[in-house]
Amino acid sequence: MEELTTARLRLRAFAPGDGEAVHRYAGDPEVCRFVTWGPNSPEDTRAFVAEAVRSAVDDGARDVWTWAVDLDGDLVGTVALSVRSRENARGEMGYVLRRDRWGQGITTEAAEAVLGFALTRAGLARVEATCRPENSGSRRVLEKIGMQYEGLLRSHVVVAGERRDSLLFAAVR
Repeated sequence: MEELTTARLRLRAFAPGDGEAVHRYAGDPEVCRFVTWGPNSPEDTRAFVAEAVRSAVDDGARDVWTWAVDLDGDLVGTVALSVRSRENARGEMGYVLRRDRWGQGITTEAAEAVLGFALTRAGLARVEATCRPENSGSRRVLEKIGMQYEGLLRSHVVVAGERRDSLLFAAVR
């Protein structure tokens, strides 16, 4: 899997020993309150890391990239990119960051690198991302990296057993 670097970050493939660091954010109910998964049990986190390690093997036909966000050797989050339609060159990105690192520009820096990768090296013409309407931090990240608000997706996802709306953002090449 291709590694990405920014001024402060290294976006790298997951390694088998990353489980404890991942669980620091994936097991945190506050981190998971706006997403469709979690908070993870230790077993959930082990399964995620195992799948991320397995899928990092470059087979030349990649449709999903999942990067570990590494800040000075400290794994602090994840950014993922998924191709949703090869025919339409359309993908979707998402991210999550450890709570003690919120508000430091790390997510913006990582998401901007992945968006650039998506629109150039991954060959996508459109990248989408969603966030819950009340998740102002995520909305700010998407706006800062140049994604445009396109609308409200009503009853879009289930979070903690409840149907929730999403805000749709997109960037085009």
